[in-house]
Amino acid sequence: MNTGLWRLRVNSDFSSSHQLRHYEGKCERLHGHNFIVEAEVEGRELDRKLGILMDFKELKRLLKIVTDELDHKHLNELPAFTRQNPSSELLAHYVFTRLRELLASHPVRLKEVMVAEKDSSRAYYSEGGD
Repeated sequence: MNTGLWRLRVNSDFSSSHQLRHYEGKCERLHGHNFIVEAEVEGRELDRKLGILMDFKELKRLLKIVTDELDHKHLNELPAFTRQNPSSELLAHYVFTRLRELLASHPVRLKEVMVAEKDSSRAYYSEGGD
């Protein structure tokens, strides 16, 4: 019996504008980013026939569904961000929540989502257990 844990990580991207309300600085003004998103799933059971945890192609497809919802939008106008700022932290939470819904029928657990506004600025979101 294998007690190991496998993890898969994929990435996607989207371009959007946003404003951080009440920021009192440059980021309160309308501006845009080319966001990078990474998602990591984990699991203990590989498909016996294929020897894979989950098809990378399928995981990428599901993440792209979520990032396409954000691509070329003014994030403040989306229902999820009309009352809260579309900060990188809350974007990571949004992506995590949406992707977890899409992964419900797959034998993996969503471990973590990362959203980066640029290479030097990253926000991570995960839930429970660690």
